[in-house]
Amino acid sequence: MGKGDRKTRKGKIGIRSYGNVRPHSSKKAGGAAKPVAKTAKPAVKKAAAPVKKAPAKKAAG
Repeated sequence: MGKGDRKTRKGKIGIRSYGNVRPHSSKKAGGAAKPVAKTAKPAVKKAAAPVKKAPAKKAAG
């Protein structure tokens, strides 16, 4: 079978999809995974950019 076969790994790659034959993420064997402590950086908010207004239109006269 080839690229058009949805049941094979080669077919999944050709169709660009994931499934039982081509799992998206590998599952680790064993017990529950230990949580990893991440050092969270404090969120720094940037000041909003000033809103620019369109120039006033000149009156025809």
